[in-house]
Amino acid sequence: MSYLNRDAASFPADLWERIDTAAIGAARDRLTARRFLDLEGPFGVGLTSVEIGTEAVVNEPNGQLAGTVGSRSIPVPMFQQPFALSIRRVEGHLRLGLPLDLRPVEDAAEAVARREEQVIYHGISELGLEGLMNAKGRATVPCSDWTEVEQAISDVIAAVNRLDANGYMGPYALALSPTRYNALFRRYEGSDMLQVDHLHRLCEGGLFKAPVEGAVLVDASVGDIKIGQDIKVGYSSNDGTHFRLFVSESLVFLLDEPEAICTLEE
Repeated sequence: MSYLNRDAASFPADLWERIDTAAIGAARDRLTARRFLDLEGPFGVGLTSVEIGTEAVVNEPNGQLAGTVGSRSIPVPMFQQPFALSIRRVEGHLRLGLPLDLRPVEDAAEAVARREEQVIYHGISELGLEGLMNAKGRATVPCSDWTEVEQAISDVIAAVNRLDANGYMGPYALALSPTRYNALFRRYEGSDMLQVDHLHRLCEGGLFKAPVEGAVLVDASVGDIKIGQDIKVGYSSNDGTHFRLFVSESLVFLLDEPEAICTLEE
């Protein structure tokens, strides 16, 4: 991990362990797409692109030039968030046993996690990457007013029917906006069953509060996340007042079958 430049910081191993634990824990609390999409990797920081589709063979009609074999690829973006730790506070922690506030680590890791979520759900148009919410070829259904208790299950069943019609029989995962997710914690009239428990029976892949508008239902065969470098903390420099560090990761959502997605749109 020389590219992370950690040796230059001269932190003891137990402090690095605490920093890593704080970063991973903070990021984990923010990540939802990883909980229902398949993961592959990590393959290393050198993974900068992933080939997609099948190889094409192009032959010159006159046969005077060699044939050409090639395929398309998509980029694997890297996300990085800098942060700083006070030199004096680190020294006080190491030499005097004073508590060390690792909230800057957690804040940086959360920023990276939020970016990961945004990319998987919404893509990066500048890089030609699509997300679950805007993939071309996905199915769509309207998302009605869920203040009516029965409406949530009706809308989700409509989305399930669309995926069934496309040949995707589940298991399904459902990612919802915070407002939609919170609305599920109500009981049906005359019953002890919560809506969220009812939907768990239909969406065996899980229900997740996510940074989306409306909701998105996905079949397990939709695609996977290719991880280059998983979440890591590295060291940049110090300016005599602060140690300059960063949290980074690299990954891409490889969308295999957009027809396995149905967005519930407001």
